[in-house]
Amino acid sequence: MLTGTPYIPETITVHLGTPDSNAPNVTVDFPTYVKNVASSEIYPTWPENALRANIYVIVSFALNRIYTEWYRSRGYDFDITSSTQFDQKFINDREIFDNISLLVDELFNDYVQRQGSIEPLFTAFCNGTTATCDGLSQWGTVDLADRGLTPYEILQYYYGDDINIVKNAPVRTALPSFPGIDLDIGTSGNDTKSIQIFLNRISRNYPAIPKIPVADGIYGTATAEAVRTFQQIFGLNPTGTVDEATWYKILYIYTSVKRIAELNSEGVRLEDISKRFAEEVKPGMQSDEVSIIQYYLAVIGAYYASVAPVDITGYFGEETEKSVKSFQRVFGLPQTGIVDRTTWNDMYRAYQGIVDSVPYDDSVSVALYPGTVLKEGVSGESVRIIQEYLTFINKTYPDIPPVSNTGYFGPVTKQSVTAFQKRFGINPNGIVGAITWDAIAGVYSDLRFGFDKRPYQNPGYIIGSEE
Repeated sequence: MLTGTPYIPETITVHLGTPDSNAPNVTVDFPTYVKNVASSEIYPTWPENALRANIYVIVSFALNRIYTEWYRSRGYDFDITSSTQFDQKFINDREIFDNISLLVDELFNDYVQRQGSIEPLFTAFCNGTTATCDGLSQWGTVDLADRGLTPYEILQYYYGDDINIVKNAPVRTALPSFPGIDLDIGTSGNDTKSIQIFLNRISRNYPAIPKIPVADGIYGTATAEAVRTFQQIFGLNPTGTVDEATWYKILYIYTSVKRIAELNSEGVRLEDISKRFAEEVKPGMQSDEVSIIQYYLAVIGAYYASVAPVDITGYFGEETEKSVKSFQRVFGLPQTGIVDRTTWNDMYRAYQGIVDSVPYDDSVSVALYPGTVLKEGVSGESVRIIQEYLTFINKTYPDIPPVSNTGYFGPVTKQSVTAFQKRFGINPNGIVGAITWDAIAGVYSDLRFGFDKRPYQNPGYIIGSEE
């Protein structure tokens, strides 16, 4: 969850013992968990303001564990333990006190936050009698409530004046933060940007990790080198690719160096999780992201008969919504018609599967977008193909410079790409993503073959099985 804003999970999985103990896990809905802990940690006869303050603390502590994926990032299959040595007291199937239950129903989606930070505060606490700590004293809240302090004033007394109480946070199904696909050179999106931001912060504590000059969400050679060095330092296979193990190790070290799971957290700022790309692409939107989604759906629709075809317009209208829903139906997703992170990742996997399985014969067709962004410093067969297309286009459009088919994306290739983009009304950034690739391929096809031979323009080119 570190890659986004906090939310209330529908459920939480509790390990009924210390982290490494051979104890079972139980999964309960989040309000039930809070009611159980509150009934186990505090007394229902306490003043209501003391109870409210303690419930805020219990909620915030649990959300911090979930937000940082504190246990899951270290390979555990649970969110929190029942051990007060590490977390909060949870007694499975215990009796819940009525007044506590009513208060939790009101407060379970409110949490404490440090001003200027977005994460739920790690609200350290102790009972204040047999144990003392730097955080809240549970018994101390009783005295403060008896003195007439409000719940917020009680929390300020222990955690400082610079706190907020976030009210009515959204409730969502908790999903693992790992995107489900490895990040490598050419991949792009919010997940790549998050990794870049995390690594740049980690490099302050581990200066051997090179800084990534721009956290632009595009996985280039600088990102790969930073990942590779990180992997070497922390005993992972130094591939330069962010697989699941590397992803969670980066999250764990980021949490550690920023002390997010401690009371004196450095804090996660809004700009740390700012998105370059929309988290959800939905009807009514008009953007390059819509064009990319339409391109993927157009190609997928040429190989999956049950995925409705769509035109690439950049506008998310009824036709695109229908196509998205058909894709979601074929791939077993909720048919919302909205492209969220899960739909996007499945769409990318489906598209990439087509790219990997469709043979390319340059004598009869044009190549599909490779699924990875091409920019200066990248090399490979996809770069060679786009160089070949640009050089051919130069014969008709001399203002687009020809390029040697070296397979390396250098300054000359960037210059040629930029010139093409300027002529055909595309953002002239010198980067070949899906939109630019599709435009170059379309112009090349028209000039060489006399008509558009892109696969999605020719339904039936290859119709694959939906299995």
